[in-house]
Amino acid sequence: MKTYFECIPCFMQQALKAGKMTAENDKQLKKILDETGCLIKSFSLESTPAEYGAEVYKLIREITGVEDPYKEIKKQSIEDAKKLYPELKEIVEKSRNRLLTAVRIAIAGNIIDFGVNKKFSLKEDVQRILTQDFAIFDFLQFEKALREARTILYLGDNAGESVFDKLLIEEISDKKVIYAVREIPVINDAVYEDAIASGLDELAEIISSGAKAPGTILSQCNDEFIEIFNTADIVISKGQGNYEGLSDVKRSVFFLLKAKCGVIARDLRVNENDIIIKGINLLPN
Repeated sequence: MKTYFECIPCFMQQALKAGKMTAENDKQLKKILDETGCLIKSFSLESTPAEYGAEVYKLIREITGVEDPYKEIKKQSIEDAKKLYPELKEIVEKSRNRLLTAVRIAIAGNIIDFGVNKKFSLKEDVQRILTQDFAIFDFLQFEKALREARTILYLGDNAGESVFDKLLIEEISDKKVIYAVREIPVINDAVYEDAIASGLDELAEIISSGAKAPGTILSQCNDEFIEIFNTADIVISKGQGNYEGLSDVKRSVFFLLKAKCGVIARDLRVNENDIIIKGINLLPN
């Protein structure tokens, strides 16, 4: 997915938000914004927003020396999601279609995103998504692919959302599941310790993709990840950042996400706040 003009003020908003959390004083915050502006001048619209997000957060780390501005927020997000877990697990167990309900819940977790300039109510949004119609619904293809698969690569997105991912992975735990996280902290995306805190090590092998961006950029990923990405029977990609980086790849991928911004919605040809399960490069039935 390319970068749209509307992404540019979003980069500045993210720099301002992270800068306020990490800058020692107004002078340092001004430097973050000035240098982010200079950085944006060099951006080409042909690259993905996730690639530029990596550059913005690298700049913030270099100026402030703070590696993980969202560390405490991520910790709280995981704790909040864990409190909901027993109720959500019961919903899955009582549902007519456990897999579909677990997919809905995994997508509901995608609202936990501090890179998007929106407020959310975790419990209310989960309840809404449990009954919301899908704008893109490739579920039957997803279900069939899962039945035939032996290995699944699951691309994580945000911390806290990772607890919701656990509910879906529990429904496919008869397969070998590999859960990929970011190499280093960027926004509130999950890294290795966040996946452990979410309990995902009980169900899946956790690896780093090598990505230092708020999304999966294959050219920046490590060799281990690339090998698994190319050979896994299914790739499940969660969230907007992973969609930004992988929407044009040549292999089959299933994207599970909520379109939380107008740019993503436009690229997917859906409405903002729609929920999506979209497969690309699928083999014909």
